[in-house]
Amino acid sequence: MASTSRMGIPVLGCVLILLLIAAPASNAAISCSAVIKDLRPCVNYLVKGSGKPPAACCAGASALASAASSSSDKKAACECIKSASKNMKPKSELAQALPANCGISLPVTISPNVDCSK
Repeated sequence: MASTSRMGIPVLGCVLILLLIAAPASNAAISCSAVIKDLRPCVNYLVKGSGKPPAACCAGASALASAASSSSDKKAACECIKSASKNMKPKSELAQALPANCGISLPVTISPNVDCSK
């Protein structure tokens, strides 16, 4: 169960990481465990869901967006999510729509090929 949650979190993480890119800066890089914790409520939705994401998913995505304020935080979150997403089969349309469906604005498109260094 934990490995499935970690896998689903990466897809949402990519979306959230992109959200984080637009956030303000800070010093320390966010931990992958913190990213996974925030995105865990999104895993089932991204893999098997449809329609709007659950409130807990949006709350976690918003929390991650707020927590990843620095450039290094955003890069770390992106890498964590990208790595975790390789182990799951999320519905790409749900991952791409997650930010908008949660009321989060991202300056980039959600994609498994996102360049986390930018």
